[in-house]
Amino acid sequence: MTPITFWFDPISPYAYLAFERLPEALEGCSYAVSYRPVLFAGLLKHWGQLGPAEIAPKRDWTYREVLWLARSRGIELALPAAHPFNPLPLLRLAWACAHEGLTPSRFVCESVLRHVWRGGAAADDAGRLSALEQALAPQRDPRGEAAKAAVRDATDAAIARGVFGVPMIEAKGRNFWGFGGLDMLAACLRGDAWFDGPAWNAAAATPVGVQRRA
Repeated sequence: MTPITFWFDPISPYAYLAFERLPEALEGCSYAVSYRPVLFAGLLKHWGQLGPAEIAPKRDWTYREVLWLARSRGIELALPAAHPFNPLPLLRLAWACAHEGLTPSRFVCESVLRHVWRGGAAADDAGRLSALEQALAPQRDPRGEAAKAAVRDATDAAIARGVFGVPMIEAKGRNFWGFGGLDMLAACLRGDAWFDGPAWNAAAATPVGVQRRA
């Protein structure tokens, strides 16, 4: 059974889509998933990137593409009332639901992601957040230091593993990024010979021809 790590932030519609499609994409594979919610904004800050929603034309494309992907894959999706939003309460709630020393369960992560990406309501509405917290009955206080530290630690761990965006799925020492990376991940888990060849490492050794100045 191959251990895989699913790094995500509920702010990302691609993370939601990848989460929903993961069982189908990996059907027939032997694997065990560790779900790790992280702060996408923390990754962006570390790597010096803007988020998709911070570039106006890319923001428009993102929403159009995820609506299309959801429709084409038969995945229920509705854009939240406003996006982006502050995901920290949801991230902390997810980690507060985890037993000590463990990561949040798939059910908890599913509940958090569907809270955002189904129904079209405001993801950060106080009443909805309170109802979700009551339904999940967390082990610890989501507003406590332990939950806050868990989000920070998970984000730092993701950066140390080379995670630059979400969703990112780590398996067999490799990172597979985005909804589009699921098929590549599945091929790897199924023993595609390409991953035993030189191409993976050779791609990363491609020389930099020119660097854009800030």
